Amino acid sequence: MHALLNVAVIAAHRAGDSLIRNLNKLEKIKSKVTLKGRNDFVSEADVVAEKIAIETILRHYPDHAILAEESGQQGESDYLWIIDPLDGTTNFLHGFPNFCVSIALMHEKKLIHAAVYDPIRQELFTASEGQGAQLDGRKIRVSGERNLNRALIGTGFPYRDSNKATKPYMNMLQIAIEETAGVRRPGSAALDLCYVAAGRLDAFWETGLSIWDIAGGALIIQEAGGIICGLDGSNHFLEQGHVLTGSPRIHSALTDLFAKEIDVMFK
Repeated sequence: MHALLNVAVIAAHRAGDSLIRNLNKLEKIKSKVTLKGRNDFVSEADVVAEKIAIETILRHYPDHAILAEESGQQGESDYLWIIDPLDGTTNFLHGFPNFCVSIALMHEKKLIHAAVYDPIRQELFTASEGQGAQLDGRKIRVSGERNLNRALIGTGFPYRDSNKATKPYMNMLQIAIEETAGVRRPGSAALDLCYVAAGRLDAFWETGLSIWDIAGGALIIQEAGGIICGLDGSNHFLEQGHVLTGSPRIHSALTDLFAKEIDVMFK
């Protein structure tokens, strides 16, 4: 394992362990939750996990820059660590066991390493540029499913977007329900992306995401042989926050099915 990836793994594990410790204090934590926006919460658990991850990284690489969900950006460097200390905060606050820590590293604006850790299942998804993707050290690949009517699709509701996105999204959801084997919305985009990489989901789409929601899972998908792009087909999904990803055949089929609604969304 590359030294930089090893640090990402250590940081993700330490942050994840702190989340598990805080699960036993949910009532106390929930009493101090801050609302950043509609359905956008931050808790003591997020802040503590983020601090642990940042301290771990900077202990090894003090000259690197950090972009973290709760504390923003600090430092300037060609190396930028992108941290989501708790992806799935709403799930966490309800004791719903689907959340994770996501850490990605960019070098000169290119993703080179990623670690996404699910502390409930103790599953670790990792990837390094050009080295493939792994789950607990075992190589993973996207699904080989060829038929959309047998595909399982993940999504996330556009609760942060303007009302402009809601109607076309709901139309896409109806299409997916009618044309596939099923649609799932677990509530952690970073984990959903990793599930695509591991073949547990055949595809995934969501709007209104932030870079820290996407960065780790994006590299893992690419290294697992999947396709990830913006809903408009561009490679600017990290900046746009709109993402469509999947195995090549299912990604292509969904792109065709969603084309009309995507046009409406981006007019």
